[in-house]
Amino acid sequence: MRALVIGGTGLVGRHLVNVLMADERFSEVAVFARRSTGLAGGKLTEHLVDFGDPSTWRELVRGDVLFSTLGTTLKEAGSKLAQYEVDYNYQLNFATAAAGNGVGRYALVSTVGADAGSMFFYLRIKGELEEKVLRLPFSGISILRPTQLYGEREQPRRSEERALSVMKFFNGLGLMKGRRPVHARTVTAALVEAALTTVDKKVYEAKDIRLLSSRYNEQILGD
Repeated sequence: MRALVIGGTGLVGRHLVNVLMADERFSEVAVFARRSTGLAGGKLTEHLVDFGDPSTWRELVRGDVLFSTLGTTLKEAGSKLAQYEVDYNYQLNFATAAAGNGVGRYALVSTVGADAGSMFFYLRIKGELEEKVLRLPFSGISILRPTQLYGEREQPRRSEERALSVMKFFNGLGLMKGRRPVHARTVTAALVEAALTTVDKKVYEAKDIRLLSSRYNEQILGD
């Protein structure tokens, strides 16, 4: 299969590209990004694109599975408008192009609590995106809603590290277990497993993600 990836330079995206290159079911991994992943491999093809100009990349979006791990923070984006452009417009435009070009499957990393009616801007963006992509004509749609992510980032986020420490403290007291942080590797394995096994449309919550990840590791990695 030919995998398409957007968000390949991010925390989950980098893990995802490596996993896809190692997975024998994929003969090609095409990454669409604003900058190079810095990765190399015989399967890997990189397209450096301007997501704001679909006319320059729309015809390249052809394959079997689209993985969407693109996203930013309000701090990185600089404004709510800029964050909305990345987290909603860029992703929706790319998914729409993929569906229009006959890509069969779509897998999206969203977030726990995503809700188009939320009073919180970030959760509202994610919820609005989920509602829109669920209407696209893919044969299989998988949406993962992980809790707070952690892992090795190229550029550490201090606020994220502080929030992670607080959550681990509460978890250590036996509190908020349903919000336990999840490693990017776990989400990556779950994303691939969901993309290849989901029939029709399904939203996966935190507990489902860990089960999917275990299934993938058992079948593919022999763990």
